[in-house]
Amino acid sequence: MKIILAPDSFKGSLSSEEAAAAMARGIMRVAPDAELIRIPMADGGEGTVSAILSFVNGKEIWVPVYGPIGKWTDAVYGILGDGCAILEMAQASGIHLVPPSDRNPCEASTFGTGQMILSALDHGCRKIYIGLGGSATNDGGMGMAEALGVRFYDAEGHILIGKGSSLPHIYRIDVSGMDDRIQETEFIVMCDVQNPLCGVDGASVVYGPQKGASQEEIHRLDEGLRNYARRVKECNGMDILDVPGAGAAGGLGAGLMAFCQTRLVSGCHAILDLCGFDDLLSNTDLVITGEGHIDRSTNFGKVAYSIATRAAKQGVPVIAIGGGVCQQSPTDEAPLFIAESSVTDIMTLPYAMEHAAPLLEFAAERVMRLINLGAKLNKVSRNE
Repeated sequence: MKIILAPDSFKGSLSSEEAAAAMARGIMRVAPDAELIRIPMADGGEGTVSAILSFVNGKEIWVPVYGPIGKWTDAVYGILGDGCAILEMAQASGIHLVPPSDRNPCEASTFGTGQMILSALDHGCRKIYIGLGGSATNDGGMGMAEALGVRFYDAEGHILIGKGSSLPHIYRIDVSGMDDRIQETEFIVMCDVQNPLCGVDGASVVYGPQKGASQEEIHRLDEGLRNYARRVKECNGMDILDVPGAGAAGGLGAGLMAFCQTRLVSGCHAILDLCGFDDLLSNTDLVITGEGHIDRSTNFGKVAYSIATRAAKQGVPVIAIGGGVCQQSPTDEAPLFIAESSVTDIMTLPYAMEHAAPLLEFAAERVMRLINLGAKLNKVSRNE
């Protein structure tokens, strides 16, 4: 059999590479002659660079950047064989870089993400994929733009620092000093959220609380992003206020639209395209995917759903293995998975997370034994 293993990460337990390896070990115990193709998956957030580089020929580039609260950190991005770069903003501006006690989206900046972009430009990259997600910031990409040479001024003509608290004070934007190479570069943003920049579904209201913002700060940040959108429109005519995805990563989606003329795509589908997933489906017998939790929300654009929809177009069956599997609500749609399997039985969540790898191995082994049993029963039935 030819089997594609394409799991997402099991958050808090296994990276997507580790999950694919565990699946492979379980399957090989039952079907040692199977041809296994491992495609570790991600959705554009944390883990995207490592997932892509584990499958596609490329190299890691490490660069020192300013983290979200101004402390130096080392960020990594990838350059593929065709010269395009793969960045994830969380490497430079991620919430994991800030201790919980120091989290403050009013002061956090995406400046380091801009420094990563400059490094990719210095390496000759003129096609750059940027994954959004896991941000500590709410500056609308102001810090990123500042790193690229854009200048922001208040009403008195003073230069503003790119951070959330500066947004309400922007009076004029000057793009004359922006790096010329930006206009020569194709930017593709990998983003699976549809939040606009402002309002009840916007960056500040939806994601501000988890980044440490109080209700008063959320209001100021939201109003600041509205002012930011007005000034961007005055500067270059770009309307970023209500575009789906503009609110991703604290509004970085909006900043990339405003200054890098980017286009937003599904993170998962972009990764599948980079890995040549549709071509790999040719002559494939089975796809096994998985994620931490399989439930009704899986059918709303998560990695497992995206994989299943593409496999279905070529008639390839898909099995999903989850850390947990919940009964989905009744639906008139045909199920995308021919089977769903949970790695857990009766056990505590901490135990399951600590023993995720062997549990996932066993789940994959169990799936493969059932497939073999089905094949044997089918053979007996045909002989009769």
